[in-house]
Amino acid sequence: MLTAEQGAGNNTVDAYRRDLEDLSAFLGQSRSALVKASTDDLRAYLADLDTRGFKSSSVARRLSALRHLYRFLLGEGLRDDDPAAILAGPKRGRPLPKVLSITDVDTLLARAKQTAEQAGITPAQRMRGLRLSCLLEVLYATGLRVTELVTLPLAAARRDARMIVVRGKGGKERFVPLNESAKQAMADYLAALEAVQATPKADGKIVKGAASKGSPKATKWLFPSFGESGHLTRQHFARDLKELAAAAGIPPRLISPHVLRHAFASHLLHNGADLRIVQTLLGHTDISTTQIYTHVIEERLKSLVRDLHPLAGA
Repeated sequence: MLTAEQGAGNNTVDAYRRDLEDLSAFLGQSRSALVKASTDDLRAYLADLDTRGFKSSSVARRLSALRHLYRFLLGEGLRDDDPAAILAGPKRGRPLPKVLSITDVDTLLARAKQTAEQAGITPAQRMRGLRLSCLLEVLYATGLRVTELVTLPLAAARRDARMIVVRGKGGKERFVPLNESAKQAMADYLAALEAVQATPKADGKIVKGAASKGSPKATKWLFPSFGESGHLTRQHFARDLKELAAAAGIPPRLISPHVLRHAFASHLLHNGADLRIVQTLLGHTDISTTQIYTHVIEERLKSLVRDLHPLAGA
């Protein structure tokens, strides 16, 4: 139902599956089952999550999974009631997103470029460096979600492309622009990828598109890998990013792909971008999701008044 009717992505479906498996295991301790659980059973489960030290955001997500499940069971006639309908969720504050400074982002980008260009490295090391540099440049230039980034098709790397088409949550597509740095990083990476995927034959000729030993197979993905998915995973990119941060002198705990997405949005707003434009670029369906960045606008307005109002210094 989540996939067919709501267009939920694989990551969302996987998260709901894990949540409901955990609920099922909890109910099994009292010889109950998902289909027969009562409101008191579900309250006891939420209390158990609190005892286990789950954050309010995690509890709220699990409650969302419960509500989806029991609305579905009710709609399908597998239950006569909805035991999750009257459950109250935890009170959630909205913490401000972690944001890197422009200087920190510049440091990361420069370090990634240096890693790819340093002398004495193997072709495979250079390839990985160019890939990481490309990932960073495209992420900061577009604000893509990490899943959108690692699943970019090879067609996105056209050298003349000023915009790329991104398939986001629910299968919705949107256009996002590329800056010159991202286009150059993508071109450099693609040239290296094509070279790695060219295999010399016995007569010395080169066959483009064939995978050489020890390199990813030629696929439709811009960032291919050996894994079952066929493309680089979110987890792999996150690990590479933290290693790069450590090498650049930035605490790895402050860095993640999502933090760079926040940096993209915050830096745009700080420099005067319209909130609606940022909403479109981020692929947010609801403007309220984008409004977590309004603190950036507020700070900018304060600084404008402080610096430009004739009576500010009075």
